[in-house]
Amino acid sequence: MEQYDFLISELFRVTKPGRINAVHVTDVHTNTGRLWDFPGEVIRLHEKYGFEYHNRITIWKEPLKVRMRTMVQSLMHKFIVEDSTRCFPAMPDYVLIFKKKGENLIPVVHPNGLNDYPYFGETPFLKAHEDTYGNYQDFRKKWIGFTGDQKENKLSHLTWQRYASSVWDDVRIDNVLPFKDSKEEDDEKHVHPLQLDVIDRLVYLYSNPNEVILTPFMGVGSEVFSSVSMKRKAIGIELKDSYFKQSILNLKEAEKRFVSIKQKTIFDANS
Repeated sequence: MEQYDFLISELFRVTKPGRINAVHVTDVHTNTGRLWDFPGEVIRLHEKYGFEYHNRITIWKEPLKVRMRTMVQSLMHKFIVEDSTRCFPAMPDYVLIFKKKGENLIPVVHPNGLNDYPYFGETPFLKAHEDTYGNYQDFRKKWIGFTGDQKENKLSHLTWQRYASSVWDDVRIDNVLPFKDSKEEDDEKHVHPLQLDVIDRLVYLYSNPNEVILTPFMGVGSEVFSSVSMKRKAIGIELKDSYFKQSILNLKEAEKRFVSIKQKTIFDANS
């Protein structure tokens, strides 16, 4: 916590006034199986240095997938039969949103609404959408490429309704960058990169193209990859050599990321 304290003070120093610091975090299991409120500690330290705590997003996880990935015993069904006091729900992740005090001098704008990129998640928007009169219309065909007042763009409205939810229940758990080749024997068990859906939403919502994203725990480059693929710049810092090398390989694919997806989205809308 002393090391993290130093880090947050430095993040505050380099963050522009009025801008966002997003922290991916979860409660920590102690060696006795109890929970340590690590998110609470993160909030306390950020407020200590002048960040304002604005929001907590809960990232839902499918319990069976959590069990298969982590092998945590509290999710084992056999204990429901033997002694259910040993069973507890799958823990979610959280994204804590902090804002540096002061006025944001350069607004983060979305002149095309939230339609520059495909929806970041597994919940699809159906072509047929019911309007206020009970009629169904080809929704995406009408709103993709819409050139009018983007405040009226209904596709952007629906996207924002999903992103504005306090619980993100449609994050694709396996939508991550390649990482297995970078793992080594001394790694912590069950290392798994943060899902791109989470990163993409935050980068897209809270930064402009050509602005700089800073990630002090780069890992295999997920935050940098997301930022560069959406025409931002990024600075990533990583201690572990094998992760850094994997991040370089991953970043080589960043500029190719949305070329075929954008073409497919437009094709689907016009089909």
